[in-house]
Amino acid sequence: MWPSLSLLCVLVAFANARSVPYFPPLSDDLVNHINKLNTTWKAGHNFHNADMSYVKKLCGTFLGGPKLPERVDFAADMELPDNFDSRTQWPNCPTISEIRDQGSCGSCWAFGAVEAISDRICVHTNAKVSVEVSAEDLLSCCGFECGMGCNGGYPAGAWRYWTERGLVSGGLYDSHVGCRPYSIPPCEHHVNGTRPPCTGEGGGTPRCSRHCEPGYSPSYKEDKHYGKGAAPCVSRAGPIPGGCFLSLEASWCSWSKPEPGRFPVCVC
Repeated sequence: MWPSLSLLCVLVAFANARSVPYFPPLSDDLVNHINKLNTTWKAGHNFHNADMSYVKKLCGTFLGGPKLPERVDFAADMELPDNFDSRTQWPNCPTISEIRDQGSCGSCWAFGAVEAISDRICVHTNAKVSVEVSAEDLLSCCGFECGMGCNGGYPAGAWRYWTERGLVSGGLYDSHVGCRPYSIPPCEHHVNGTRPPCTGEGGGTPRCSRHCEPGYSPSYKEDKHYGKGAAPCVSRAGPIPGGCFLSLEASWCSWSKPEPGRFPVCVC
């Protein structure tokens, strides 16, 4: 009996595996199959005539890597509204609505961290402290703890670096704002425009410099900002989308309920 049962389990597993269709990535067949499932969002083409090797380079976040202690049901008893916009909730925090350009560098893991950290600091201090935390400092100085710089990195490593080593201020490319502004120029991402086209999210990572740009004060060491702690958002009701972290220094989350054509989004 047991050999027959084992064989049946193997056949069922094989049949289930065969029932999942395979479509080449970025293909019309894949888009059409997804849309026929009639889910809460609509698939479409974002990359026309793009090579898969290029698309893979856009995924600058490495899965796995260092882990942070989880914080479960941080706001379990909170009654959530139908929608929430952090820009209107905290209008005196300009970094919330700022969109940074990482240029031709796979530094989304660093940008996502410093953008959220900048917002946290402003929210936590009730807009008494508003600072653009430097993506350049995190990207270039975190080292292997965070991954491979412009060739991808670990979000958890970025948050841990902020809490343990601290990060200085630094604005956009050529802004001369803060201690270490971003040094990689902006470019046109997959569209035609006035700027030069991006050459891919990879290449050389800027050199780590523990000095502020000329004319800036205070010193690099004195300009450091530290977090008290960081943890990934975990809920018993279900997982928060990956790469979303809440800081123990000041926590907030901008989200919306799923609607047709939209993903549920958590921007911490």
